[in-house]
Amino acid sequence: MAALAAARRVDVYGIGASNLVGQDLVQKLLRIGLIAHAPVDPHLAVTNAVQLRSGDVAVAITHSGRTTDVIEPLRVAFERGATTVAITGRPGGEIAQYADHILTTSSARESELRPAAMSSRTSQLLVVDCLFIGVAQRTYDRAAPALAASYEALAHRHAPRERR
Repeated sequence: MAALAAARRVDVYGIGASNLVGQDLVQKLLRIGLIAHAPVDPHLAVTNAVQLRSGDVAVAITHSGRTTDVIEPLRVAFERGATTVAITGRPGGEIAQYADHILTTSSARESELRPAAMSSRTSQLLVVDCLFIGVAQRTYDRAAPALAASYEALAHRHAPRERR
């Protein structure tokens, strides 16, 4: 959490449902004033990773720990000197070799109806929420005003409408 709190920039890599979790993390970090990106395109993810350096953080989200489109940008970020984090259900997976920090999620097996995908996504979201709260607490002096500013900027969109 300290690396995220101090990051100049945060890139988040995930494919499919894991990218949706990554988008959730990015939205939360943006609201507290951090610069964050979660590219959907795997080529753009690698292109972004090339720009990272020491002081930046790359977060990879992959339940299996072996998704090539997630491992590749994390490897590039690792080689560029960024702090790397893997959120995975398989801490012994290939992703681990490029992760400075590994956050383990549920490791339920998927079946035909994909209840494990629901389980893994739920645990990934829990980890993301915990990261966000930890970062917000560590950066409260700048996070609180940033949250207030984003709330104020969007308040008109949440105003109650008149009933007809």
